Amino acid sequence: MQLSAGKLWGMRRMADAQGRFKMTAVDQRPPIKGPIARHHGVDEAPWEDVARFKALLIETLQGEASAMLLDPHYAIPMGLDRFSPSKGLIVTLEDSLFEETPEGRRSSEIDDWSVAKIKRMGGDAVKVLAWYRPDAPESNRQAQKDFTKRIGEACQRYDIPFLFELLVYPLSGDAHQTTDYVEMTGKRTDHVLKSVADFAAPDFGIDVFKLESPVAAKDVPAQEDPDVQAAFDEMGRLAGRPWVMLSAGAGKSEFRNIMAHAYRAGASGYLAGRAIWLEPFGLYPDWDAMRSGLATGSVDYMRELNALTDSAATPWHAHPVFGSEGARFSPSDSSFRHQYGDFG
Repeated sequence: MQLSAGKLWGMRRMADAQGRFKMTAVDQRPPIKGPIARHHGVDEAPWEDVARFKALLIETLQGEASAMLLDPHYAIPMGLDRFSPSKGLIVTLEDSLFEETPEGRRSSEIDDWSVAKIKRMGGDAVKVLAWYRPDAPESNRQAQKDFTKRIGEACQRYDIPFLFELLVYPLSGDAHQTTDYVEMTGKRTDHVLKSVADFAAPDFGIDVFKLESPVAAKDVPAQEDPDVQAAFDEMGRLAGRPWVMLSAGAGKSEFRNIMAHAYRAGASGYLAGRAIWLEPFGLYPDWDAMRSGLATGSVDYMRELNALTDSAATPWHAHPVFGSEGARFSPSDSSFRHQYGDFG
């Protein structure tokens, strides 16, 4: 497998110099808007406070990140001028308001937003979250696949990496109903693994998988467990390309345990948010206390994760999908001339 010029450059921009992903998510909308709205006793959180918190995350955490994931509603308008150009810029495409149907959840893009606009604004990668259940009715599964494939084709057209996130969720007949962006209570390992398998085909155009733990976060031990490790190993095998872990609201120690198992399975890093910054966010609206907590506890935790990543993660360009020579691009490749023209 080889990468086009734009995708190779975007992958390099997201990673550190050694090819490991240390990425921080600032694109969350309901997990930030909800607590702020409840504090004020209103239905919709004040835009200024949501955007201000996201800008604060950029200011305090970007020093330890190889890249950051920003959204076009809050983080980019308020924080782009504070964002270091030395960091990779990943931009969210999916709307946080999904459609809940009797057959399951359906995703869509943010209104008046597109892969083309993300490329035009200088984004290094496109991120999309799709809720998915492999046991949902076929019509729902196909709708989510069509949604994903359409975005993958656009990322191919505009030559930008496609970072794809999968989350299982409760169907209408399941217990523990919630629309929150958290790990599903009672989730099944086989549902997580089958979801990855369903999107592993090359025609979806996915360059990096952002995956949840195949085992409930609370059940992932600090020490290596053969059964738990086998689930992570199988998830990495099914992904078949570079992959990173998401935190889904897991606690710090839980996420650290998850990462240790993921790295033994070949993961290339993390793209996490709440495991890093949720504790200081709980101090809202004390802005000074939030800044202090982010600059100390959150930064210290990122350094712990980064040390683990440096010692155990597989560089993305060394993933077996790229062959013995690793990820590479040849400027004389005919595919480059076909896409960009012959400059000779």
